[in-house]
This record gives sequence, C-alpha cells and structure tokens, in this order.
Amino acid sequence: MENRMSRPEFIALTAMMFATIAFSIDAMLPALPEIGSELSPDDINRAQLILTSFVLGMGLGTFFTGPLSDTFGRKPVIYGGAFVYIAASVVAWASSSLELVLAARVAQGLGAAGPRVVAMAVVRDLYAGRQMARIVSIAMMIFTLVPAIAPLMGAGIIALTDWRGIFAAFILFSLLTVVWMGLRLPESLPPENRRPFRLPLLLAALREMFAHPTVRLSILVQTLCMGVLFTMLTMVQPIYDVIYDRAESFPAWFGLIAIISGSASLLNAALVVRLGMRRMVTWTLGAQIAISGAMLSLTLLPGGVSFGLFLMWQATVFFMAGMTLGNLNAIAMEPMGHIAGMAASVIGAVATVLAAAIAAPVGLLFDGSLLPLAAGIFVMVTLGFGLMLHMGRVEQQQLPA
Repeated sequence: MENRMSRPEFIALTAMMFATIAFSIDAMLPALPEIGSELSPDDINRAQLILTSFVLGMGLGTFFTGPLSDTFGRKPVIYGGAFVYIAASVVAWASSSLELVLAARVAQGLGAAGPRVVAMAVVRDLYAGRQMARIVSIAMMIFTLVPAIAPLMGAGIIALTDWRGIFAAFILFSLLTVVWMGLRLPESLPPENRRPFRLPLLLAALREMFAHPTVRLSILVQTLCMGVLFTMLTMVQPIYDVIYDRAESFPAWFGLIAIISGSASLLNAALVVRLGMRRMVTWTLGAQIAISGAMLSLTLLPGGVSFGLFLMWQATVFFMAGMTLGNLNAIAMEPMGHIAGMAASVIGAVATVLAAAIAAPVGLLFDGSLLPLAAGIFVMVTLGFGLMLHMGRVEQQQLPA
C-alpha cells in the first residue's frame, strides 16, 4: 500500500480514535453540577443522564458501524460518524433544555461508534497476528491515560468558559482526528474485498449467539459488569460533591484512581494464560461481592463510609472492569470465529445498550448517600457471579464423556 503511515504515527492515530469514547464520557463528569443547576434545577440528579444517553447511542451505533465499513470502506464510515458526532456536539452546545442535550448526546454516541469500532477494523486490515496484537496493546496503553486526564481537561475548560465549552472541545478533537486520518491514512479496505450489508445476516448472527449457552451467559455477565462501571461513573461526581464536599479536587482524585486501576489489564495479561478466562472473571466477581457487601453494610451504620474507604472501593470497581470485560468478550467470541466481525459488533452493542439501561435508573436513585450505589453494585456482581458459576456447570456438561 502506498504512502502507508509510519508505525508510531499509525499507533498514535489509532489511540486517538479509541480515545473518542473515553474523552466524550469522562470530560463531562465535572460539568454535571453546572448542567444540572442550569437545565434541570428542580432535579439536578437528571444531569447524570448526560453519560448514559451517550453510552446508549454508542451501543446502538456499534451494531452497524462494523458491517457498514465492510460494505462502504473504512474511511467513509469514519467520516460519516465524525459528521454525526460534530453536528450533535453543535446541537448540545446550543441547547437550552436538558432534553435536547440528551437527544444530542445519543446522536453523539452514534457518531462516536464510527471511529472507535472501525479503527479496530483498520488495524486488522493492515496488520495480523502478533504485530496486530502489539499495535493494539500499545494503542490501548495510550488510551488508558485518557480517563485519567479527561476530567482535568473538562474542569479546565469549564474554568475558562462554561460547560458548553466542553462540546466545543469535542468538535475540535473530532476535527483533528478526521483531518489527520483523511490526509495521512490510505483506505485500508479495497473495493474488491468489500461485502454487501445485509440486515438478515445481522439478525441471524444475533439468533445464533443467543442460542449458544456460553455466549449468552458471557454477554449477560458482560452487561452486568459494564452496568457496574457505568453506574459508578454516573454517581461518582455527585458523591464527591454532595457526600464528601470535594467537587474541586474531584478531577485529580479521579485521575489518580484511573491510573492505579489501569494496572488491572497488565495483571490480567500475566495471569489469564495460567488461570483461564472463566476462572479470572469468577474470582474477580467473588472478590467484588465481598468488597461491595462490606461497603453496603458500612453505609447502614452510623458514621457512614470515610472518603479514603470510598476511594479504595472506587479503585476496586475500575480494577474489576479491567479484569473482567476483556475476558468476557474473549469467552463470547471463542465459539463465533466463523462470524467474528459480526459477532464483535453484536456483543459490544447488546452489552452496552443493556448496561446503559441498567445504569440510568440506578443512577437516578442517588439520594445523598452511598446506599443506592452500594446496593446496586452488590446486586449486579452477585448476579454475575451466579451466572459465571452456571457457565462452569454448562461447560462441564458439554465435555465429552
């Protein structure tokens, strides 16, 4: 392929496309109080829907962006996603009602699914085997820094402008990414390798996946684990603000926890070959049952939970995500090698949409205490643990006699 980017430049561009999602979620966290007081003064808690509405749109977009890029090519789908993302950011920036902002955030999520999903397809087009794994690993290492710095960036933008300035930053970020890609990255899927988009194939993949017991159970557990993560993200800023009176230092604490929790992927990579994916997920969920159960008990006692204990619990929740989500995705993909591309889209979409549907109502239960968060997470990890034990029994039954 002519004019291929150098490998370091390609990795940097891939990391930037991956980072669209994390930047779009985490940069909004410091803005929630300001948005709530301006657009929903009677119920500022509704500002949390700014996060779950984006996740919902992203999940829906994940259904289609991969298959569409197989039909029309990688770059046109990324261009289309960027256009939707930028247009939605303009609408959100100009909005005077929370409802319009939420609708724009759903559209933003739809657009953001383009660069996030198709970037992985581009890597797969250009590299294979260990080289592909190496590039993805390096890009993901860079990507993990975004949740650490995005709240700080959001807080800085608010200090210079107001919450609307964050949407202007989203526009600039997307424009930089798409212009960089347009000028430097050739189309990686030639016309002769493209496949027509057929909705019946997507529906057939959906039926086949949910008919397979291990895949079905893995998607359900992945939904619950993502639900835990999204619920923590929706409630974490109000908790820092209302319970601990630390709204100003929230971005710094959040960044520190994100950096510490990023080591989960490294630990998982070191242990998963020896212990296996199912065992890693089961043990991690079992540990979180004990931790969140203890937190739930402490919320019911006089004096509540200290800020230090909450920080440690927050770190374990983010750590749990790093120890489970990748493994669960691999478990679900393993029997689906014959429809790998379609399966990746369906798994990501179903789990994300259902997790957003769980996290949104739980987040709205925030009442100035940790009780809704602790109870919600305890229930989700307990259900996930039970489903993983059932998965083990199903796999034992499938072994040849």
